[in-house]
Amino acid sequence: MVGTPSVRTIQDPASQRLTWYKPPLTVLVIKKVRDSSVLPPFVQLVTWLIEEKRMVVFVEASVLEDPALARDPRFQGVRDRLQTFRDGTDDLQDRIDFIVCLGGDGTLLYASLLFQQSVPPVMAFHLGSLGFLTPFEFDNFQEQVTNVLEGHAALTLRSRLRCIIIRKGEEGQPAKPPTNLLVLNEVVVDRGPSPYLSNIDLFIDGKHVTSVQGDGLIVSTPTGSTAYAVAAGASMIHPSVPAIMVTPICPHSLSFRPIVVPAGVELKISVSPDSRNTSWVSFDGRNRQELFHGDSLRVTTSIYPVPSICAADQITDWFDSLAECLHWNVRKRQKHLDELSDLTHSSSNDTLDSLDRDS
Repeated sequence: MVGTPSVRTIQDPASQRLTWYKPPLTVLVIKKVRDSSVLPPFVQLVTWLIEEKRMVVFVEASVLEDPALARDPRFQGVRDRLQTFRDGTDDLQDRIDFIVCLGGDGTLLYASLLFQQSVPPVMAFHLGSLGFLTPFEFDNFQEQVTNVLEGHAALTLRSRLRCIIIRKGEEGQPAKPPTNLLVLNEVVVDRGPSPYLSNIDLFIDGKHVTSVQGDGLIVSTPTGSTAYAVAAGASMIHPSVPAIMVTPICPHSLSFRPIVVPAGVELKISVSPDSRNTSWVSFDGRNRQELFHGDSLRVTTSIYPVPSICAADQITDWFDSLAECLHWNVRKRQKHLDELSDLTHSSSNDTLDSLDRDS
């Protein structure tokens, strides 16, 4: 309407709450591999979900092949009641209502990898090493899981990046089908084993922005800004901010700083025509493959985020992780002026006493 001032409302991150449209019946439990300390909590959790909550529990087939679990008498009572799947063979889409992760941040990344479209809500327990993305402690898991199943929880919608590799077709040969993957943390383009600098062209919405000469380039989500990107000098972005972080790796330039671009843009990354070598690309640390001259990587924000369940709320969880995992802004407290004057007064008295004794 002409003459009517437009009103913009900014959504409060804390307003994103978990809502079940029907009671959750199926749960996928993902545990950290090759860590025996996770086995007792795993057995305790799946037994409770099956016997107390009457839920259908899915686990990876390789979990049942663990010899340590085979020796656990309590696990034998629920083993035959577990549903199994194999990564790369079985499709879990639309079969899972809820995901529980036991381990570190890698378990959440694995959950993201398993669901390349919509992702069920994820509840992550801290049983790993760093645990930036795993806000729940396992001690009172029954109460916490019950609260989540009843819908009493806040959500962080963690954006993902859709990454598509388009291969250059050889003469007389059709081009290979594109690689299409969703990543939660970052996609990394680097020089691989080559001793030469990477020479990578970066385009944003079709416009050539710059050429990267250095060890490579990190394109990350806000969630990934506190992973590899922060180690390369990037700023830390709250996961609710709609943005893409672009961070060079050891650029051969004193002025190449990390940049933040809007979440809606498309990035195109390709090996420069005059580059001395090819490049290599990896997706959340997996599926590493070579980028040749003429190939291109297209990166956009996916329409399928990862709904991560909060232990408290979006803001509290993030700042707690910054403090506990990265020791953000840790510094000895500066003394108050009164404390300094007390120290000065005490020092002066000590000096006078010393002079009196000497005389």
